[in-house]
Amino acid sequence: MSDPSSLPIQEPLADSVPSRKRLFREVRERFIEVILLLAAFSAVATTVAVMLVLITESAHFFEQVPILTFLTGTKWTPLFEDPEYGILPLVSGTLVTTAVALSVAVPFGTIAALYLSEFCPPWLREITKPCLELLSGIPTVVYGYFALLAVTPMLQYLYAFVGEPLHRWSPGIFPEELGGFNMLSAGLVMGIMILPFVSSVSEDAMRAVPVGLREGSYAMGATRFQTAWSVVFPAAFSGISAAYILGISRAVGETMIVAVAAGLQPNLTWNPTDSAATITAYIVQVSLGDIPHGTLEYQTIFAAGLMLVMMTLVFNIAGHFLSKRYREVY
Repeated sequence: MSDPSSLPIQEPLADSVPSRKRLFREVRERFIEVILLLAAFSAVATTVAVMLVLITESAHFFEQVPILTFLTGTKWTPLFEDPEYGILPLVSGTLVTTAVALSVAVPFGTIAALYLSEFCPPWLREITKPCLELLSGIPTVVYGYFALLAVTPMLQYLYAFVGEPLHRWSPGIFPEELGGFNMLSAGLVMGIMILPFVSSVSEDAMRAVPVGLREGSYAMGATRFQTAWSVVFPAAFSGISAAYILGISRAVGETMIVAVAAGLQPNLTWNPTDSAATITAYIVQVSLGDIPHGTLEYQTIFAAGLMLVMMTLVFNIAGHFLSKRYREVY
């Protein structure tokens, strides 16, 4: 007869089942962590790959064109027989259209966010906000033809009443007639396009402000407008500034609207009534042409793209420091 103490010990069935469930849950969570890590790494890897391509191709360009000439030149004619490689005309077109777009998106987006956050009834907010965000889903090429075929004729009609007096007052600044291609109509439509970005992110930032701040303001006798403007807006300014930076980045990188409505002629001008080309419009112009790959003319799109990335990076760094400067800790 064998000794019972020498037999292998069998685990109770009630203990083995939870152990398998725990093991399955740990494996599943580890699998999800790996998927999330790969997703985050893919975003970083894509950014690094894009920067490597831009820097590598731009290095070939700057081997033949001095950086100082590229940054300070006032003529951009790389496709002509006597090429000039000054990026300033494209930079001025990009900054002017961005400024016009922000003059629309920032005030109207902020006002819309204040209304939706502080004054709008909940049922109306549920209808208005999705309708407003539909604007961001419209293809940009549609916005471009809307600017060219609807906004530009309307501006030309309005300019007919004020253009002649302004031209007599300062013929060097104001043209007698508004041209078919101009940065004003492109910038205005671009502002309409990025308005949902500004209003949606700003409204989320305002709604994140603690209710106690509003109640304290009401307890001091402030009105709803005074509370919204003097308490909620400053408290949410770090998030609102992020919305502004998002709008700037979106406007700087916009392509089709400016390519269709602002023209493709690189002019060094700060007048929004003139036609001009932006950096993105030039990249589209060369990319869709028959310029041979590897030539200096083709490498100009990488140098222009690197300039665009640097401009966006500067705006984002400024927005980061602005957000840190006005961040409220509750």
